[in-house]
Amino acid sequence: MKSTELAVLTKKIIEFRDKRNWKQFHNPKDLALSLVLEAGEVMEHFQWKSPQEIDAYIKTNKSDIGEELADVLYWVLLMSHDLDLDIVEAVEKKMEKNEKHYPVEKAKGSHKKYTEIK
Repeated sequence: MKSTELAVLTKKIIEFRDKRNWKQFHNPKDLALSLVLEAGEVMEHFQWKSPQEIDAYIKTNKSDIGEELADVLYWVLLMSHDLDLDIVEAVEKKMEKNEKHYPVEKAKGSHKKYTEIK
């Protein structure tokens, strides 16, 4: 997704919120809570399922999972907007950090945290 597409989505989200006068309810704590709650709804789709059950479930519930992921993205974009944080820049910086923490030659095929790989 291009940063211009994220900007367009963010604008739609802000317009949606502002038309309803909801900014008054959107402090950082409640935005963060909403983000976590929506992430929990994503997790519910997979809870208690075996890998085989998950594969079958995804095939028949992709749209529902997509809606929950959209809700997560909604809150990420809204929160980053309200905190005046360039989320694209933040992701790019985080990826640079991850590249240093997880060099391919040490991390490839490993699930270990960067503090454990040598």
